[in-house]
Amino acid sequence: MFRKLFAVVFFLSVTFFTKSQDSLYARLIIKKLTSKECYGRGYLNNGLDVAAKYITDQLKSVKAKPLFSTGYYQEFDFNVNTFPNNVSVKLNGKAIKPGNDFILNPQSGSIKGKFNLKQVDSVTYKAIDSPIPVILSLKRKLTFSVATNSLAGCEVKLLNKNQYKDFKTLDVNIESKVLTKFINKNICAYIDGTKNNDTCIYFTAHYDHLGGLGKKTFFPGANDNASGVSVLLNFIKYYSEHPPKYKTVFVFFAGEEAGLLGSKHFVEKGGIDLKSIKFLINLDLLGTGDDGIMVTNGAVLTSQFEMLTKINAQKNYVKEIKKRGKAQNSDHYWFTEKGVPAFFIYTLGGIKAYHDVDDVEKTLPLTDYGDVFRLLRDFVNEL
Repeated sequence: MFRKLFAVVFFLSVTFFTKSQDSLYARLIIKKLTSKECYGRGYLNNGLDVAAKYITDQLKSVKAKPLFSTGYYQEFDFNVNTFPNNVSVKLNGKAIKPGNDFILNPQSGSIKGKFNLKQVDSVTYKAIDSPIPVILSLKRKLTFSVATNSLAGCEVKLLNKNQYKDFKTLDVNIESKVLTKFINKNICAYIDGTKNNDTCIYFTAHYDHLGGLGKKTFFPGANDNASGVSVLLNFIKYYSEHPPKYKTVFVFFAGEEAGLLGSKHFVEKGGIDLKSIKFLINLDLLGTGDDGIMVTNGAVLTSQFEMLTKINAQKNYVKEIKKRGKAQNSDHYWFTEKGVPAFFIYTLGGIKAYHDVDDVEKTLPLTDYGDVFRLLRDFVNEL
């Protein structure tokens, strides 16, 4: 009796430890990638490079092999508009805070001055005394993005909390700088298969985010997409201890937020035999899961989707698996355009933070993190 009781307790403790370990490692990764040191994993303060080095160090620690003879990195470049210095705005003479009270249209250019405003419609005001466009727009939510160019003038997007009754003047002091041919790095590694190294399984996730808005405000990007990066790194740790059947490739893309540019470069100029890819799983927004997961291309790849849902029905991993058709909404897209079978999977429910300063590690619940990991593991084992 005692031995049986001991065995049960031991089994439960090991199971708990394994599940906890997944999320504990994830927390370490997400905390690092959302830190000020990485500064939004964008184009200011070397944030993207700091994140790339950290990810590469993790790959080296488990002896994941570089995909290219030149190493882990595949470099490419593009232009990007940044706001490295002054981003100060006063509304009716009162200073408002970047990130919390306002953001800028990412194409905004450098401009300084005080302007009188005229209402255009219920949510838009324009400067009446400026030769270039100066716009104030009211938003229910602040959602920042990345632009590859800048335009004359600026648009200030104000979070509308009904705290202002009238908009009369707008003071702006904005410095923008277009970085030309900014060097980005896709990070690419693999684990050898035990039976087949000619056929590959791909796991992908973008590690870049939105960077910063001035010297003090940055966008942490916990759910988007430090969470997805953490899942890939967890899989690399897992497969380093439990070698997969097929050669398994892991690609951490840069340039996703600027228009899926890293994955486009990889597909078009990476020199990879795409026909060797048996299946690709692209992961983004993996930090929640209260309402299950969404599978882009689930309505297209019906047999693989049925396999996924069957596993979930047997193991009861996630609450629900929803499907949608083809979509150009993440890095899987360029692969599917070349005929590679691919799912893009993201979790549903939970926090609403997205492309804002509130997407932080501290409030990221990782609700179904371990079960999503196990669901994907079992799915790959069935392929």
